[in-house]
Amino acid sequence: MRKALTTAFLTAIALCLFAPAAFAAEGATEGASSLIGFGAAIGLGIAAAGGALGQGRTAAAALEGIARNPGASDKIFTPMILGLALIESLVIYALLIAFIYKPG
Repeated sequence: MRKALTTAFLTAIALCLFAPAAFAAEGATEGASSLIGFGAAIGLGIAAAGGALGQGRTAAAALEGIARNPGASDKIFTPMILGLALIESLVIYALLIAFIYKPG
């Protein structure tokens, strides 16, 4: 847990250091354009990793619930699929944002 928090903190610091160049007021230069692409790639990677962790925990919890009470599988399955769809939609939104803010 501590390693994950350290990694998240260092990533946030790195993004804060690159933000001023990415949001330059007067015309984007080649360097700023590549930083926007780098920021989009990092953001998409974080969203995909978070979505994968969320989906894994959702599936594990649903399977554990079904294993404890097999009769409740119908009542567990539908909310699980809805939750997985909502988690995946957030990753797709991050992908769309990365396409919108692509360099070039």
